[in-house]
Amino acid sequence: MAQFDPRRQPLRFAPHLLTAVAALAVTALIWRVYEPAEAVEVPPLDPTAVAALEARAFVAAEARPGLNLAESVPVRVRGGESIQQAVQRLGVSEAEAKAAARTLQRAGVSNAASFQAAIATPRTGRGSPHLIGLTLRNGPASTLTVARTFDGAMKLRELEEKITAETTVAHGKVRGSLFQSAAALGATRAVTNQVVKLFAHKLDFDRDIVGGDEFTLVFDRDVTESGKTLKVGELLFAELETRGRPVRLYRFVRKGRTEYFDEFGKNIRGFLLRTPIDGARMSSSFGFRRHPILGYRKMHQGIDFAAGSGTPVVSAGDGVVVEARRWGGYGNWVRIRHQGGWETGYAHLSRYGSGIRAGTRVRQGQVIGYVGSTGRSTGPHLHYETWFKGRRVNPVGAKVAQGTVLAGAELAAFKAQKARIDAMVARKKAEQARAAALTTASADGLRLSQPVARTGAP
Repeated sequence: MAQFDPRRQPLRFAPHLLTAVAALAVTALIWRVYEPAEAVEVPPLDPTAVAALEARAFVAAEARPGLNLAESVPVRVRGGESIQQAVQRLGVSEAEAKAAARTLQRAGVSNAASFQAAIATPRTGRGSPHLIGLTLRNGPASTLTVARTFDGAMKLRELEEKITAETTVAHGKVRGSLFQSAAALGATRAVTNQVVKLFAHKLDFDRDIVGGDEFTLVFDRDVTESGKTLKVGELLFAELETRGRPVRLYRFVRKGRTEYFDEFGKNIRGFLLRTPIDGARMSSSFGFRRHPILGYRKMHQGIDFAAGSGTPVVSAGDGVVVEARRWGGYGNWVRIRHQGGWETGYAHLSRYGSGIRAGTRVRQGQVIGYVGSTGRSTGPHLHYETWFKGRRVNPVGAKVAQGTVLAGAELAAFKAQKARIDAMVARKKAEQARAAALTTASADGLRLSQPVARTGAP
């Protein structure tokens, strides 16, 4: 019974041990829960994402009691109209419109062609709309925003986008027209016009280009962070694929002149252009015909192209203007002497191109006049003639010398440049193919995940 002797303190190890174990377990658990996590580096947001977040925050912050969320309304300033008057057309009060215009004036902006206005309407449907803010471009890559703060004041903010010079590969399919499709990928109308002129000797854009045909353009451009094209430089490469047959052109500077060659180093343009006018159809061929004015059969010593008055006419090749004068039934007439005994003539012009006179040196594709109906003519058209060693020949069947074919060091330099362009185009096409495959796979997965309606008895 010694263990019950009140004069002796019992050694109770078990309770102390249990307490210590429990304390260690709690400590381990706390360490586990509060163990610092490994830091993960988050990439910075790009300017487009920042702008989107700011826009959402702006809308959320300006959601006022009694008002609907603000809507963005495009506004075009009319002739003779001030910004304040344009804002008031939206139905907002004169005081709000004046406050916004005054805020812009402090930034040196007193007029604009257009802007975006954020307008909030009362939820009850009664009362005037409220101006939450407006945004306008005051430069190629600069945007001004006037926004209303919580205390009702107008605050001005300016965003300047970074401009980057880049080489763009635009690859897609023709939807609607080549101009619309290329513009959607960043190409300007000037670039597409150049493509049309370069391919005019091989393709009829009215009949050969159809919806679904693929095209690829490579060009230099200056672009903002939001993707807006500010300036487009040289066209470096163009490819049009019609009926599964691709035609490719590469830019190459030779002897200080920009020229375009096919993949084999052959100049795309021959010595003389087949047609000295864009977008026109041949209305009369070379040979005997009944003259539409004189009424009897007469040799037609050229070909006619039907086109609207004022359509530009270009020189078929490099040469020197021999005549630029009025010539009987031909009306306003231009004759150009080329190399190798070749000459070309252009009749019924409404007027001459800038600086076109006898002795002027011209280049292939340069505008030398405009379609008209001068002389003996029943309507606006171009009469085009080709001469060889003083004799008129059929422009369609004339065996004109071919263009330049690169060789030696020039061919080697061209091939190196071509390889660089080909690699860029191949990468772009591969990226788009992978993106299309992922989109198709996602769509297929979504369809498979949809429940299928069951019919009949279970």
